[in-house]
Amino acid sequence: MSAAAPVVLGIETSCDETGVGIVRGTELLANRIASSMELHARFGGVVPEIAARAHLEQMQPTILAALDDAGLTLDDLDAVAVTAGPGLAGALMVGIGAAKGLATARELPLYGVNHLVGHVAADVLSGEPLELPTVALLVSGGHTSLLVVRELAGDVELLGETIDDAAGEAFDKTARLLGLSYPGGPSIDAAAVGGDPAAIRFPRGLTAPKDRERHRFDFSFSGLKTAVARHVERAEAAGEPLPIADVAASFREAVVDVLVAKALDACAELGIPRLLLGGGVVANRRLREVAAERADAAGVLLRIPPLDLCTDNGAMIAAVGAMLVARGDAPSPAGFAAESTLDASTVQVTGDAPIHSPGWQDRGRAGRGGTA
Repeated sequence: MSAAAPVVLGIETSCDETGVGIVRGTELLANRIASSMELHARFGGVVPEIAARAHLEQMQPTILAALDDAGLTLDDLDAVAVTAGPGLAGALMVGIGAAKGLATARELPLYGVNHLVGHVAADVLSGEPLELPTVALLVSGGHTSLLVVRELAGDVELLGETIDDAAGEAFDKTARLLGLSYPGGPSIDAAAVGGDPAAIRFPRGLTAPKDRERHRFDFSFSGLKTAVARHVERAEAAGEPLPIADVAASFREAVVDVLVAKALDACAELGIPRLLLGGGVVANRRLREVAAERADAAGVLLRIPPLDLCTDNGAMIAAVGAMLVARGDAPSPAGFAAESTLDASTVQVTGDAPIHSPGWQDRGRAGRGGTA
């Protein structure tokens, strides 16, 4: 082990990006990402089998490219970290297999870590200390999760998550309804330019008073997607032109409104004046704008990692691994497997059955895992 901060290589394959990153403690040395997004475009969403095969093809060249970027060799590594979950099972298994092979061949400790915690840890690579505790809103194609993070390497609690479509999925499906290209986030963002976000009052899922008891911090976007579909159908049936810009802007506003409102509600309820945004959907301009405006009005400090660290990447996984190494935590057991629904409270997979801390006020959360 290095006398200085540990040098850790991280591998991320939870969805359609093959990410390999290298960090020295909290210093970012390399962040290589090979995306298979174009392969999924004609299907309008990620196809697990295609994603897994793409990971197999991209793994070795992406590792070599990251080492080259960092100016290191395998001999310089102190440990390997890999996403153990949540995510697509087949995709996760490719990354875990590669990490196990590398760690075994080089006799390096291996840490199987949580993808969601990685999104929070990405912020420590920005060069500024992350003040804790913080509420974290993680939004991507596969997950919409609200967390409270008291200690990055050991105390993470799931407050709420999506109970159906994640926000990113809703963007993809709505883009398809509007005849826009995949992925839906950037397409709707572009289509919304010049549109009126107040033109159509689309529903805000799980925000009614009746939902506050059981689903205060949970999310639902399937009803919103259905509302857009009905709006499109009515326009087509009446032979009227569809105002794409207004529909896109109004849809985006509904999603952003719910995300930011619930995140700031969590900050207020828990008395934590800090909010961190993570995940690929954070690239959405309107989400960043509204979050900044409302956080400032509420006296909440907003943190957003650099956008290249918001999407799925190996550097964030390496950052979690480096924290575990520095803290002296034991590596994960050699036989650990992919856990596609790994709970956010499990930072690292170990040989024991995961013991999850109870959810916010333990309100009807039994039996629910994290989302990919």
